[in-house]
This record gives sequence, C-alpha cells and structure tokens, in this order.
Amino acid sequence: MPAASPLSIVQAQLDAYNAKDIDALLTTYATDAEQYQLHGEMLARGHEQMRARFLARFAEPDLHAALISRTIMENVVIDHEVVTRNFAEGVGSVDMLCVYEIADGRIQKASFAVGKTKLNTLPHAKA
Repeated sequence: MPAASPLSIVQAQLDAYNAKDIDALLTTYATDAEQYQLHGEMLARGHEQMRARFLARFAEPDLHAALISRTIMENVVIDHEVVTRNFAEGVGSVDMLCVYEIADGRIQKASFAVGKTKLNTLPHAKA
C-alpha cells in the first residue's frame, strides 16, 4: 500500500482538529514531533505536550480552522488558515500560517505564524 501523501496527512490533521478528535489528530504527528512559533520558541515536543496544548484549544466551543489556501512542495505543506477562537474578550479570529514538514508518513515539525486577533463585532440584540 502506498504511503500517505503530505497533502492527505495535513488534511487529516485539519479534519481531526476541527472535529476536536485528539487521538486522530495525534496520529498525524510523529511521536517525537515538534511544534514552534515560526522562527522562534518551541511550543511542544512529543505527543504528551501536544495533547495538552490541543485539549486546551478543544475546550473552546467556537474553535474552527477554515483553510484559505494550501501550498505543497515535496514534503512541506503550508496552510493559510483563519481560526475562530474564544478569547477572553470574546469570539474572534486569527490568521495563521502553518508550515508542516512531513517525514515517514507523519508531521515531524510544525511551525506557526499567528496574525493579530480580530474580535467579532456583531450588533447587540435589543431587549
């Protein structure tokens, strides 16, 4: 059976993220995978640390990542996403660039660039 393509691995990761399925999401990552801020600090290493990070996000009721664009070059996949989140100030969104490096059929390294928070500005209902 052929190995999964980088595209199918990253898409499975996005689908599991939006379904808040931690086990399916972690199967897309190598057990020793690393997550970073783009060109910066390490956010998590390995499934245990990633599980804690993702489960904290999954507690947000409005969490959803919408794929805007995707670029694939060999084993690297770059997604531009708009992620809806629950911030202390209210529901909003952030633009994210997600750079995934695939090795041996799993995400080995992921780096994230996060844009500015944009809070939703829905008109208040009248009583």
